[in-house]
Amino acid sequence: MAAKPTMLTAEGLKNLEDELEELVNVKRKEIAEKIKVARSYGDLSENSEYDDAKNEQAIMEARITTIEAILKTAVIIDESNTSNEHVHLTSVVTVEMLKSGKQATYKIVGSGSNETNPREGKISDESPVGKALMGKSVNDIVEVETPGGIMSLKIIEISK
Repeated sequence: MAAKPTMLTAEGLKNLEDELEELVNVKRKEIAEKIKVARSYGDLSENSEYDDAKNEQAIMEARITTIEAILKTAVIIDESNTSNEHVHLTSVVTVEMLKSGKQATYKIVGSGSNETNPREGKISDESPVGKALMGKSVNDIVEVETPGGIMSLKIIEISK
């Protein structure tokens, strides 16, 4: 079975490539040096510095593996070929919460990327709100199940 493609913006791809380069070329050396120094302290069975450095190394190597897997399946979204007629990856969507009248703006980003950041208004296409908005148009009303109950959103604007 082929791996599912990971949809990324050009910015998301560059961020992952930069992170991978930093991990491989800088962090690996730093952690190897920490391990070397910790080994010099002697008995490894009671050496917390050594254990900490080995744990840090394992976490870093797992992140490297994850990024490499994402990059192998990455498909860059060509934002120049997209319209503002329907919500799609890379759309910037302004919605009105029907209960409160408050507005919020979200950028829809690929779920496999490290671009998702709800505090910055960047939500995954596979998040409950992102999934509900995908394919919808201005003036459509979507309902999203949240931990606090059903939330009704009206799409006010779709832009790039």
